[in-house]
Amino acid sequence: LLDKMLHKIINLTVRDVRFPTSLDQHGSDAMHTDPDYSAAYVVLDTDSGLTGFGLTFTLGKGTEIVVCAVEALARLVVGKCLQEIVSDFRGFYRLLTSDSQMRWLGPEKGVIHLATAAVLNAVWDLWARTEGKEPKQLVSCIDFRYITDVLTEEEALDLLVKAQEEDQMQKEGYPAYTTSCAWLGYPDEQLKQLCTDALKSGWTRFKVKVGADLEDDVRRCRIIRQMIGPDNTLMIDANQRWDVAEAISWVSKLAEFRPLWIEEPTSPDDILGHAAISKALAPLGIGVATGEQCQNRVMFKQFLQASALQFVQIDSCRLGSVNENLAVLLMAHKFNVPVCPHAGGVGLCELVQHLILFDYICVSADLRNRMCEYVDHLHEHFTCPVVIQDAHYMPPKDPGYSCEMLESTVQRHQYPEGNVWKNMKK
Repeated sequence: LLDKMLHKIINLTVRDVRFPTSLDQHGSDAMHTDPDYSAAYVVLDTDSGLTGFGLTFTLGKGTEIVVCAVEALARLVVGKCLQEIVSDFRGFYRLLTSDSQMRWLGPEKGVIHLATAAVLNAVWDLWARTEGKEPKQLVSCIDFRYITDVLTEEEALDLLVKAQEEDQMQKEGYPAYTTSCAWLGYPDEQLKQLCTDALKSGWTRFKVKVGADLEDDVRRCRIIRQMIGPDNTLMIDANQRWDVAEAISWVSKLAEFRPLWIEEPTSPDDILGHAAISKALAPLGIGVATGEQCQNRVMFKQFLQASALQFVQIDSCRLGSVNENLAVLLMAHKFNVPVCPHAGGVGLCELVQHLILFDYICVSADLRNRMCEYVDHLHEHFTCPVVIQDAHYMPPKDPGYSCEMLESTVQRHQYPEGNVWKNMKK
């Protein structure tokens, strides 16, 4: 019955929801030393009673700006029927990203694009609650503008594989790695304890935050490598801390710990800088990973064209939702570069699990050098939190995009009037 209804969107609400994670240094890295994991949280109400939930991730201050941007986009959404949107989803994506006045604020980048992601994530959640979809139907949601020199719609359709690997995912899940053990602000003893616990829980892939102090990095990487042993996988992440030459020099000094990749070694906008770093580190067997702050599909296109990364890190809230992430998954497959999504934050794991499962089942059918980030914070605030089993993401069972928060959580953590924030001011 649900899929026969029109589901007219009659209301859009957006709230500023923040968690005081900086108090315990969760999420701390070389550039973001005190993040309060936060979200601009969107709810779409329809006349049928069906509700869609979406969000975009932020680090605290400035979430109110994203909320304003979502409110500015609301007039393009309210009054539309879900069926009208999804029958021309490419057109709807372009409506949001190419409003003749608001696109000046981007286009397709920055705060306005984060807001677009939050709104579109809610639309995808709504659609996912009403009906199943064919993979080919999803290709019709992609805006191919600016990327046809690398990927056309016809090629995209040809790249889709038959969904033959679904059973394996249901049984074993998608491989994950953990970042929760080695935030930059954690003292050594905490790092050791978290690492011990993770090993006992079956984790074999670990990421360490680096970039603030070389001696500190050497010490912490040595601790982690000694604890996890020679056969487990180590990655390092500088969160955009270095200039190009500095990145090459610094990572060369950490090469003894055999990292699989260095993540975000320099400015996320410096495509040729990443290419130079990739070339210099290749003889050391160290790849370059980036993408969590890559603004859009056009930049990903150029990263791939320039051989500037060896691991593509899509983000479910930085790009324009599923629509734009699908374009990047397909381009990465064409260039034979593995996708290892960025996750963590608030709701990013919940969202990105859907994208990486789609990538495996319908696009890549390959797990070599592929894994999805996992961070063990804040999942208890969602109605359908991710399920990790033996260091693998288990496929979600409930329809939707998995980012509905508990209403009690939203009320307590709403900024600045929620009790969590009121009590901190006392």
